[in-house]
Order: sequence, then C-alpha cells, then structure tokens
Amino acid sequence: MNQYIATFHTHLAALTTARALGAEGIRAKMMPVPRRLSSSCGTCVRYEAGEACLPAMDGDVERVYEIGAEDQYVLLMENK
Repeated sequence: MNQYIATFHTHLAALTTARALGAEGIRAKMMPVPRRLSSSCGTCVRYEAGEACLPAMDGDVERVYEIGAEDQYVLLMENK
C-alpha cells in the first residue's frame, strides 16, 4: 500500500473526498496540510491505497502527492 496526501481549494472539497474514499473502503483522514506543502484551505486528506484513486477526488482538488521514503512528497496531479 502507498500513502497519499491530497490538498484542496476548499474545506468542503476535502470533506467530500474523505467521504468518497471511505465509501470505497479506503481509510482516509482529514488533517492540516504539512508545512512543506501549500494549500488554499489548509486542510488535506491523507489516505493509504494501492493507487492514487484520482477518480474519487472532488473537482476542487488542488494537488495529489504520493508520500515516499523519508516523507518525500512526489507530485502526481495538479489541478489549477
């Protein structure tokens, strides 16, 4: 399993995504965005899955990162 962080433009988008991932059986939790990442709303969703689950993201997703070794963040997707 890989770990991911998704950042959002709004808190509602983060909540919607956390619920959508949970409905798919993926454990996801909302949390403050790590300092090394920037986000419009300051809230992210951290989850663990076999893949990035991009179709489950709310349309207001800002970025999706894979968390690598030593907490390195690899940008997978950016929505401007």
